[in-house]
Amino acid sequence: MMSEVGYIECMVACKPSMVMRFLRILGIMLAVVFFLLTTFNFFFIFLCIAAGVGAYFAGMNASIEYEYQYCDHEISVDKIYNKSRRKNMAKFETERMEILAPIRSYHLDEFNGKTYKELHYESGYEQQPDPRYVMIYDGREKVFFEPSAEMVEAIRGVVPRKVYRE
Repeated sequence: MMSEVGYIECMVACKPSMVMRFLRILGIMLAVVFFLLTTFNFFFIFLCIAAGVGAYFAGMNASIEYEYQYCDHEISVDKIYNKSRRKNMAKFETERMEILAPIRSYHLDEFNGKTYKELHYESGYEQQPDPRYVMIYDGREKVFFEPSAEMVEAIRGVVPRKVYRE
């Protein structure tokens, strides 16, 4: 049974990075201290601006989401920074996919001994039941991501022998 689904989109929020949060707070604190010291030396103005810019960029990378899009036999992964900037991370064609299965599935056992380039496009949260899936792509990449049940079904409708749900 081949089914055609036009377009499916799924968003996953990532676990906030504690390092980026710490760097943002540190940058803000340093900017305030250097601002207060500007009366003593003009060099502190430069340090104040540099700390403020560093805090801004650390804050931009503290909140990350992944967006998965399935359209025309292709899975696209975008990384969204602070709900304002988008970067296309990867595109995967379903015809070149070897397997798509839940992360703890026994169907992945035959792929465990091989080395792959690992790509993590997941939230980083441990949940029960675990929503993460693994896709072996083109014999070279092992992709970790969290598609919705609707997206898994759409992919299964196109390549049913390569997709497992249990």
